[in-house]
Amino acid sequence: MPPLTSKGGRAPRFARQRATLRHMAFASPARFLAFGYLVYILAGWGALMLPLAQTVPVGALDALFIATSAVSTTGLVSIDPGSSFTGFGEAVILLLILAGGLGYMTVGSFAVLALRNRLSGMRNQGARLAFNLPEGTDIKEFVRAVVLFSFAVMLAGAAALWPLFRAAGLEAPVWQALFHSVSAFCTAGFSLLPTGMEPFRDNIGINLVLSLLSILGATGFLVVVDLWQRAKGGPRPLAFSSVVILRITLLLIGGGALFLAFADPPISAIEGPGRWYAAVFQAMSASTTVGFNTVPISGIDAAAVLVLALLMLVGASPAGTGGGLKTTTFAVVVAQMLSVLPRNPQTRLFGFEISPERQSLALASLGYYLALLFLFATCLLVTEAGARFDVVLFEAISAMSTVGLSMGITGSLSEPGKMIVVLLMYAGRVGILTFALAIAARRGDQDSPAPKADIVL
Repeated sequence: MPPLTSKGGRAPRFARQRATLRHMAFASPARFLAFGYLVYILAGWGALMLPLAQTVPVGALDALFIATSAVSTTGLVSIDPGSSFTGFGEAVILLLILAGGLGYMTVGSFAVLALRNRLSGMRNQGARLAFNLPEGTDIKEFVRAVVLFSFAVMLAGAAALWPLFRAAGLEAPVWQALFHSVSAFCTAGFSLLPTGMEPFRDNIGINLVLSLLSILGATGFLVVVDLWQRAKGGPRPLAFSSVVILRITLLLIGGGALFLAFADPPISAIEGPGRWYAAVFQAMSASTTVGFNTVPISGIDAAAVLVLALLMLVGASPAGTGGGLKTTTFAVVVAQMLSVLPRNPQTRLFGFEISPERQSLALASLGYYLALLFLFATCLLVTEAGARFDVVLFEAISAMSTVGLSMGITGSLSEPGKMIVVLLMYAGRVGILTFALAIAARRGDQDSPAPKADIVL
């Protein structure tokens, strides 16, 4: 038997495999980010498969589905987490939501800063990519601010929910309050209650607290810091990105709520203020990608389903906990479309010109998003042959935008269908453009000059 270190032996082969794996994971910030989320999902999957995490036997695929849904902060569930997992299992889900919502780069960077007070170049680039931060952002200060602000808000939210849940007669109101506060701020939409938030449709207190937590998480940490600095330092203009995010968010939630309140028969038929509670909450839930629902999604009108799907597609804002295409990307694409009509050479948004680089990035994000949505939705239609088209498409958009709203198909998905949704949720958490960059190979001829040509459109 040759020695283990001989040529062709196991040790050199293991070293080569380790080097290959390291190259795959750390070749670029995009791969570093994608690989990190994958590690969290696999670790959570393993923890949820432990006997002490389960109250009833949970299949490996369902455990993987729940772990991916938690890390991606989606909230789609193939089984009821409240009755399927023990307190330990629920704590694992909560930690996975935190890692996914705050970003594993943020959590990891905060731990590194606490120990060494400095970050590596790859970790700096990974954190900037994870939150779509502009160049020049102080990553160290941003990470510290994000973690401290997030935990302060989540604890305040738990303190506000505790008396409301206790008054509603829930068991373990402290744990329920903490879990739902974290779930709302991280826009995960996970609930330990069998019917979710539906029993609290007319509870203005619970609706308000969950909505505020979700909006704070989805609006983005850059906007929160911008608003805080303005409040602390006196009158000064907000950053342009903050203005766009706030205006688009208000427009989407307000417009969606008005449509649901007046045009959706099931919601418009609700008497009293409950009609407005339900309309605003569902528009907020789709737009922030939190995914809580106070009315059954399967019971609303087809037009309302389409509006919710569009809100989910646009999604939350950059540097926040939510998913989707992003409000700023949506705004730039719309501005570019409007600039074509009068043949304006400049693309302007709220009076400011948008650079060609940002326009190209926005269009690329939209293109990749729609391409992946078409691909995975088609695969889902094949695996779920008996399901309605609108139900499957809604599920695909919800998964890729990491929302968690469903028309009731999640629990009955086939095993291939569950794997497709797992991939959608993973791609949505990593970010569609980042996901594409992570799997793309660099072409050797892309830097060489190419002849220009015109094409008819």
